[in-house]
Amino acid sequence: MSTTPLPVGSPLWLQIATTLSQEILERQLTGRLPNEQTLASRFTVNRHTVRQAIQHLQARGLVRIERGRGTFVQEDMIAYRLGRNSRFSHSLDVQHLVGSVAIQSHQREPASDAVCGLLRLDAGSEVLRVESHDLASGEVVSVCTQYFPLPRFMDFMAVYRNSSSTSAAFQQLGITRFNRVLSRVSARMPRLEVAQALQMGRQQPVLYVESVYADEAGQPIEYGITRFPGDRVQIEVTPDSL
Repeated sequence: MSTTPLPVGSPLWLQIATTLSQEILERQLTGRLPNEQTLASRFTVNRHTVRQAIQHLQARGLVRIERGRGTFVQEDMIAYRLGRNSRFSHSLDVQHLVGSVAIQSHQREPASDAVCGLLRLDAGSEVLRVESHDLASGEVVSVCTQYFPLPRFMDFMAVYRNSSSTSAAFQQLGITRFNRVLSRVSARMPRLEVAQALQMGRQQPVLYVESVYADEAGQPIEYGITRFPGDRVQIEVTPDSL
């Protein structure tokens, strides 16, 4: 078996974990992992170093270790990478999952003081509020609330309804580049309708992710709240987001 070269600058076990993590997230590595000896040969390290890497992947929820059977990829875990120029739909694409949006409702409304502050709007400004579900291969994986400033996004729903993602809808409006300018992640207990949509109990917390995006000129274009089931979605902070 050919060996896999590793980058320098970090502990060997972490380099191996990073390589295997990337292969798992891109669906190059599925099912049962090769045994420790095979991985040790691949990376030209000892079995203890491989064991450290596997334990790290287990702690991140990417693999599960079954006694007497081996180590298996946690197939139902979705990684959401919080990058400056990425959204949840981009993470689904990388993992070869078919993403789509199911619009639940939309309306114009006066923005709260908090939303005005995040979108840099004058007090009392109107926004377009959209409630939707993110789907991965047909399964609801998040419940979203999005706020878009008006009048700029007055006609947004005409394209959003027929788009597979917010990014695709932005593209149709000529917004080809955008940046994440704020992200906040917390754990909260879900409302009844959120728990029902995600098919989970109300006593199980959700990952509550708030994000603000701005266009190429730095003007805020969206404030979004996304609620993920913590046992199915893992938040990853990538180097470009630090």
